[in-house]
Amino acid sequence: MLRNDHLISLLFWSSTTIVLYLVARLVHRRWPLWWTSPLMTTPVILVALAVVLHASYHEYIRGTHWLMVLLGPATVAFAVPIYEQRALIRRFWPVLIVSVLVGSVTAMASAWSLATLFGLSDSMRLSLLPRSVSTPFAMAVSSDIGGRPDLTAVFVVFTGVFGAAVGEALMALLPLKSATARGALFGMGAHAAGVAKANRMGQEEASIAGLVMVLAGLVNVLAAPLVAQVLR
Repeated sequence: MLRNDHLISLLFWSSTTIVLYLVARLVHRRWPLWWTSPLMTTPVILVALAVVLHASYHEYIRGTHWLMVLLGPATVAFAVPIYEQRALIRRFWPVLIVSVLVGSVTAMASAWSLATLFGLSDSMRLSLLPRSVSTPFAMAVSSDIGGRPDLTAVFVVFTGVFGAAVGEALMALLPLKSATARGALFGMGAHAAGVAKANRMGQEEASIAGLVMVLAGLVNVLAAPLVAQVLR
């Protein structure tokens, strides 16, 4: 009986998550607004559905665990764009290094400072520390430093959606005429959501945003454990 319940939960929550995401992508293509982003609408609908069905968070995770496992190969796959854009890296390496280092330090420092200011627990603070990189990197870092990867994934989603929305507003205020600067802004400030936004601006912006996102993930994987030890 328990095995059947687990199978039903697996099929229901997995298929529901995938279908909702695909539908959300179609909606976002039709109305490309920040609040129609699949990263925003899909979790909101899933939470509402879980509340209506009185389903626990652990029940949902148990039914979608295999999706989380796929983040491992996704992390390895990030090596592909770095290799493909190696000429771009050689051309803009000073800008890329500065943007990634400054952005990563700012992101980790602001997350830790705000979490401390509001009196959040150590687990919450450690979960927030890697919030400014894409989900595969962030969850790996969170697990290594003692945070909660599931909470970190939620923080990453909100950071991406919010960062893409704020980045669009900043574009109207800041005199960023360089495609490199615009791409770096979105890649560092909103990771995957920022890359999607940069892709609509131009090929160079999208390439730079993707590179900055990946490089920031690598920097955080290496630096976050050290930063966590220092800040504790």
